[in-house]
Amino acid sequence: MKIIVGLGNIGLQYDGTRHNTGFMVVDQLAADHQLAFKQVSKMEAMIATGQINGHKVLLVKPTTFMNESGRAVRPIMDYYDVEIEDLVIIHDDMDLPVGKIRLKKKGSAGGHNGLKSLISHLGTQHFNRVKVGIEHPNKQSVVNYVLGKFKPEQQAPFSDSKIEAERAIEEWLDGKTFDQLMNEYN
Repeated sequence: MKIIVGLGNIGLQYDGTRHNTGFMVVDQLAADHQLAFKQVSKMEAMIATGQINGHKVLLVKPTTFMNESGRAVRPIMDYYDVEIEDLVIIHDDMDLPVGKIRLKKKGSAGGHNGLKSLISHLGTQHFNRVKVGIEHPNKQSVVNYVLGKFKPEQQAPFSDSKIEAERAIEEWLDGKTFDQLMNEYN
């Protein structure tokens, strides 16, 4: 089994915001593979289970808010007895332009509070990530920017990056290593 976690904030006021990029990618995966999210009573997450290209997956959207994502992910990994190499985290990245993705196997949080929480709860920086570009706000407040929605001119490139992230995840499920995917997508 593979666990694919999209990071974001739960609640209508956060729908479609840049910081919910991870949620939007896993929502796309679920829709394209006819999987439905539901709240699991014992977990602090919305979870969709099923098959993607014949591979058993858990799509996860933590309901703990971004800053406590690790609090939701660690118990899910423990409950399903999933190894760290079978986990992928999808999240927004201000250091990438809208429309670009980058895959990584390890690294620091880089100021991303969701990643800080994951590193703390998982006890390692060594986990697979799909970073989806949201661009840097320049002079605008970072908080206001990440909690804002994509500008009209950013919609098409963002849509392209969701498709590219989904394709990378599907290729990983089909057996490509993260090293191979990094060479292909980075």
